[in-house]
Amino acid sequence: MMASSNEALETLSSVVGNAVALVGQLDTVVASIAAEKRAPAESAVEARSGAQQLGTLDALAVAHDSAALIKAHATKISLLIINEPFTPSAVTKVVRELVSAAVPSLAAAVEACSPERYTRSIQLDLAYRAGRALRELKELLLRIPKDGKVLSGADKNSSAGSAGGRGSIATTGVLWSACDDVMVFGRRGFAGNLAHKIEQLRDTLKDIMEELKEWGEESEENESDDDDDDDDGDNDGVAQVTSQLASSSISPAQDAQAILDDFMSSQRYIPRDDPDRIRDRLDSCLKRLRLTTLLYQATAKRRLKPLPHLPPTSPSDVPARLDEVIPIFKRLPEKFGSLAMAFYDLDPAEINRLMDECFFDAFAAAELLAKPWEGQKDEFTDWVLRFQVEIKKG
Repeated sequence: MMASSNEALETLSSVVGNAVALVGQLDTVVASIAAEKRAPAESAVEARSGAQQLGTLDALAVAHDSAALIKAHATKISLLIINEPFTPSAVTKVVRELVSAAVPSLAAAVEACSPERYTRSIQLDLAYRAGRALRELKELLLRIPKDGKVLSGADKNSSAGSAGGRGSIATTGVLWSACDDVMVFGRRGFAGNLAHKIEQLRDTLKDIMEELKEWGEESEENESDDDDDDDDGDNDGVAQVTSQLASSSISPAQDAQAILDDFMSSQRYIPRDDPDRIRDRLDSCLKRLRLTTLLYQATAKRRLKPLPHLPPTSPSDVPARLDEVIPIFKRLPEKFGSLAMAFYDLDPAEINRLMDECFFDAFAAAELLAKPWEGQKDEFTDWVLRFQVEIKKG
């Protein structure tokens, strides 16, 4: 009996070791896709190979089903390693099933999700999610006990951030979350994921717009406060601060620093005389930024949601067109964030430069989407022309 038990533990240890190695290797492959480190020629060959193997199957559906299987098998493993009696053969069986189908299928789905058919954007997003699931699965596999005893104490119950690392239960929870993320992505499909991405980016733009608007309103309030100060005969902020610093009521250094910080931060507001016409620039920016958020919204509704759930297998210019415009949509929120900082710094030259870049990109994105996927013109085409006229108005 003892020999049999030792043999089962040795088998388990070997199977788990091989599984960890395989998951690590596949994670490396997926990570190279996510990091865009593979040469285009190599990717093209693999894309053709993947298309031949999967035929007309939906790579996103394959990813969904693979993640669902990983989650189910991981749940079994998680229960087997914390409940008595510990049965090495049962754990070995589940691990073998896991790495024989679900894990390789998830990595294959990422490769089959080729840019030529699904767009580079979707492949990168899927690779990121799949990579996270593989890494969290590896963490769970590493927690399988090799001594024939179930996990207990910290090995079982430690939460994320604990000194000794997560316990198996917390690790399983994180893995579930990663698998769910892949499954949601798979269910959305080709069109759904593209529209969802653009809607997320639009929300970010709206946040930036609201922050800029609030800053402009605070600047107006600050001007009103300055007017009140003038009525009191004290319009010299520097003199006021100097007076406060000289006051005997200020003894701790941090109080003096607080007054200086308040004074310095107050300079971020648009000055009352506004010699650089920051206010005019802000008004123009907010108007056109609102138009840009409408472009995101209209794009999702008129160009992305009408796309099929499963991309066509026949040659099409749709993925290439999308891979031109989506990177523009992705970088615009970051540029607008930099533009907001330029306003906060009251830097007219930087404001001008970034406004030109932002609204040129918005104009270009609209141009790329003006033509429908099929045909030469539709209702959205006319909307784009009106958008471009308004966005060019300084």
